[in-house]
Amino acid sequence: MTFDGFNELDSFIAAAIINRCRRGGLTAYLTTPTPVVTSMNGVEVTGQRPLDFAAQADVVLVGSGVRTRDIVRDESLIASLSLDPGRQLIGSQCSGALVLARLGLLAGAPACTDATSRPFVEACGVRVLDKPFHSVGNLATAGGCLASQYLAAWVIARTLGEPAARAAIDYVAPIGEKRDTVERVIAAISGDNR
Repeated sequence: MTFDGFNELDSFIAAAIINRCRRGGLTAYLTTPTPVVTSMNGVEVTGQRPLDFAAQADVVLVGSGVRTRDIVRDESLIASLSLDPGRQLIGSQCSGALVLARLGLLAGAPACTDATSRPFVEACGVRVLDKPFHSVGNLATAGGCLASQYLAAWVIARTLGEPAARAAIDYVAPIGEKRDTVERVIAAISGDNR
């Protein structure tokens, strides 16, 4: 899910990594509430699917942005979001945790978010962890723009298996750091998340 004021890193990194697995059957789409959304830095993007596509998607990742607090106050928008952690993998990036909290999906579960969003997520009654990634069952949260790689790897590992996640992260990891990057990402998504 990508809204006006979105952070390009959050939306584009996860989508690009997941789309490395098209041959395995995964395709990431930017879903938007309007045909065109504008990023926090003025980049205009045409949505690939309308926001209501999220209800039928197997995986939903809620991106971050400078307008997330406005988005969660939009009663009609929030009421239109129909997500089901019983059948969908659902994740959030940074302030996207506010959307999950507003939908009641983080009730009783800790979450990760960015430093700017932390007080707002905590004000929703959610305990924020000092970690880049946390998952419980079909829910995952990530904090920090570059933590989107963890969300993407989590999605790939949960849908196509760890070898596919390793291969996707290896592909995008910096030269000379591939092994360390892959191991760090896999450790984060496989870690003890209690």
